[in-house]
Amino acid sequence: MTYDFAPLFRTAIGFDRLARLADTALEAASAPAYPPYNIEKTGDETYRLTMAVAGFSQDELEIVVKDNTLLIAGRVASEQPRHEVLYRGIAGRAFERRFVLADHIVVEGADLQNGLLHVGLKRVVPEALKPRRIQIGAGQPTIANDTKTVDVQAA
Repeated sequence: MTYDFAPLFRTAIGFDRLARLADTALEAASAPAYPPYNIEKTGDETYRLTMAVAGFSQDELEIVVKDNTLLIAGRVASEQPRHEVLYRGIAGRAFERRFVLADHIVVEGADLQNGLLHVGLKRVVPEALKPRRIQIGAGQPTIANDTKTVDVQAA
């Protein structure tokens, strides 16, 4: 399924990221479900991504943020098994998961506990984009003017 964004692009500027986001969402829907993960909202502006990475050590995991995309990859170290494996139910294969981050979402940190990778995320809105309250004064508003005032007197 594809979407035609041409009508949007005829009247709007800068929404090309929306088309890329929709394409990424469609690709993610058909991507393999390994490894499983949860996304939780832990506060008004905070989130936590929890991913099941059983069998991976910290050295075998990589977390990278680039261009509003969070990439989590697991690379299996090439070790020879010490024992013969009769049944493998715990997947230990390499993986790569991508998550599109909204504007102003930053990764605060990551922690690996009991086979679960926890990634903390937070929305940090720059001061320039936050709403500002303007004080109303009782006098005239001050206006900066670069022109000089000249008094003209009748001679």
